[in-house]
Amino acid sequence: MKKTILFGSLLAVAACGITSCSDDPDPFGGDAVKLEYNEGNARQWGNYMAHTALLLKNDAETLYNQWATQYTKHENGQDVAQGGSYATFFKNHDARTGYGDVDNCIQEMVEKMGEIANEVGSAKIGDPYQKWKDGDEDNAVLAVESWYSWHSRDDYTNNINSVRNAYYGTRDVYTADSVAPNSLAHAMSVANPALDRKVRDCIWKAKDAIQAIVQPFRSHIGSDQTVVAMEACEKLQKILGEIETDEEQKGGEATNLKDEAIKLDDATKQAIINNFVDNIVVPTYRELAEKNAALYNTVLAFQANPSNDGFEACAQAWLAARQPWETSEAFLFGPVDELGLDPNMDSWPLDAEGIKNILKSEKWADITQKGDDGNVTESAQNVRGFHTLEFLIFKDGKARTVK
Repeated sequence: MKKTILFGSLLAVAACGITSCSDDPDPFGGDAVKLEYNEGNARQWGNYMAHTALLLKNDAETLYNQWATQYTKHENGQDVAQGGSYATFFKNHDARTGYGDVDNCIQEMVEKMGEIANEVGSAKIGDPYQKWKDGDEDNAVLAVESWYSWHSRDDYTNNINSVRNAYYGTRDVYTADSVAPNSLAHAMSVANPALDRKVRDCIWKAKDAIQAIVQPFRSHIGSDQTVVAMEACEKLQKILGEIETDEEQKGGEATNLKDEAIKLDDATKQAIINNFVDNIVVPTYRELAEKNAALYNTVLAFQANPSNDGFEACAQAWLAARQPWETSEAFLFGPVDELGLDPNMDSWPLDAEGIKNILKSEKWADITQKGDDGNVTESAQNVRGFHTLEFLIFKDGKARTVK
């Protein structure tokens, strides 16, 4: 998730609380956060859903193709094909990826696992918690990722699952023995069994602690369970190893996965990297592309024939498309970072006032504006992606209804 700072501009829309300020007859009137689908804005609403879903589909396809087919770099104002897939270049430690040897690759792999564990605990859960404790309850709710769908807990759990997948070397088979032969988990079970047990234990405890927060998280931000979940994520980050955030450097345990993984022999590290790329990263991005294509088609069907069943179908398709994204967040490096695809698809918090303005104006160019680096601008990223589509599909944890 790319986190942006919009709380100053959101104070006005939060001033009336999370309930609507008035029954404004203007189809675009009232509190932007509580904007309703209605007869007066139905056409624009469906159009916005379709444009946003198309961008998600395209970004997901781009990400998969970069890893699986053709890696491109933005050079001198142009996208330049590099003559092979990012998957191949990363496995071969090609300097064009920025990872010039096997140690660089294995280190980045573990660091990204630690970074998402930290982000879940200190930002995704921690930021709303701190605002709540500071008495800023409106903005605490607005800081909760995926609060329109009430999918926050599952988002965060899937982020921890992404750590689990990277460590176990297998995808979405969540049993104690579902470990790939060429995985960090298997290698550590031989090289340092005590550390392996600690890593596994911290992964599962973080998942369990997040799921123990009473649903929905937006209504239980200040709970004791929230504190336990933050602490569990911190322990997971520390056992994975030292990381560096935009604000600070966070240390690891004296014995941690990052340090111990480097000590493995080169052949073992190479086998781990190959399995990670071929059986975790590429299949996850393939599923992301497939699920977002299905989401787009579902949205088009709703646009053509709006109905309550159509909204429900869109909600289910959104949840399905969201899952592979959240389980990819332990490897947010390479094209997803270089091409700005993370903020394109997953910026939070969204700009509710901006969304309302685009609904009214139908200036679709505002969600595709690019800067000098060839990437989409931050202002455009805040009014597109998963969370804009979530806003348009969900209300209070359920699919919206046709008025």
